[in-house]
Amino acid sequence: MNNPVTRAAALLKHHRESIDRLDAILVYTLAERFKHTQAVGKLKAEHELPPSDPSREAAQIARLEDLAKEADLDPDFAKAFLNFIIQEVIRHHKKHQK
Repeated sequence: MNNPVTRAAALLKHHRESIDRLDAILVYTLAERFKHTQAVGKLKAEHELPPSDPSREAAQIARLEDLAKEADLDPDFAKAFLNFIIQEVIRHHKKHQK
């Protein structure tokens, strides 16, 4: 496999297969996470607890920013991603309270 184009194509295929597996892991991980957040939302609604918990949210953002730095992931991206998830969780919690 001395042909650079052939080698590049093989490497590209390998990277894309890995990316596809990682995407699947992300989807299943998010699904599992939201199963638990749905349960938390129902529990909060049953006990008339507020849908958001600003102190926990702030702690989680700080925690994930630290994890992102350890993992060499852009902390701003990690923070934006977590903020998106938190907003979705709050939206689901509010839905359960209606």
